[in-house]
Amino acid sequence: MKAVILAGGKGARLAPYTKILPKPLMPIGDMPILEILLRQMRRSGVDEAILTVGHLAQLLQVFFQDGERLGLKISYSYEDQPLGTAGPLSLVSGLDDTFLVTNGDVLTTLDFADLVATHRRSGAAATIAMHKRQVKVDLGVIQTNGNQEVVGYIEKPTYDFHVSMGIYVFEPRVLKYIPYNQYLDFPNLVLRLIEVGELVRGYPFDGYWQDLGRPDDYEQAVDEFALLRPQILGEE
Repeated sequence: MKAVILAGGKGARLAPYTKILPKPLMPIGDMPILEILLRQMRRSGVDEAILTVGHLAQLLQVFFQDGERLGLKISYSYEDQPLGTAGPLSLVSGLDDTFLVTNGDVLTTLDFADLVATHRRSGAAATIAMHKRQVKVDLGVIQTNGNQEVVGYIEKPTYDFHVSMGIYVFEPRVLKYIPYNQYLDFPNLVLRLIEVGELVRGYPFDGYWQDLGRPDDYEQAVDEFALLRPQILGEE
């Protein structure tokens, strides 16, 4: 099975670290976050990974090379200009069967094999791994109608949302909805799939998930990996 890993972003929120190091090479314990992800994928049946690269691409290629060290084939797809999150898929050839797509900075205990199996059973064109998050508003929320009449008043409410984990499973037919070498993000792609009648499903996951979006997220992930390493990497 193939996996496409989005590794071309500049990681601006993690600056200044990412001025000299691509975010997927940020260390978690004794290895980069992307190596952790690749090891998880290999255990789940992925035998080929395509890294979509742009910012500091040469460092990623020097570190991972052809993937032999990790026991899977690694190749590289280069972006001459930023293409968003979905746009880079238009440059990747050979995606002719069910394939995984992930961000290159995800730390999680998610079972990738179960995610793929669930997707295949569903018959969906796309499946999005999702995690529940709560947002607390520390103010009174006023609800009004079209005439600015107050119809509700909620004191410091908490709202539940399902958010994307940056992990997807796609069928090859979704590629026809991605314009070649043009900027496109996943929300726009998903809305387009729904618009044309394709089935898009969510895969709820309540285990551990963290991305490396901000410095405090990164520091938290470093601390938590030390405790979760056996579970994440399948080590005894």
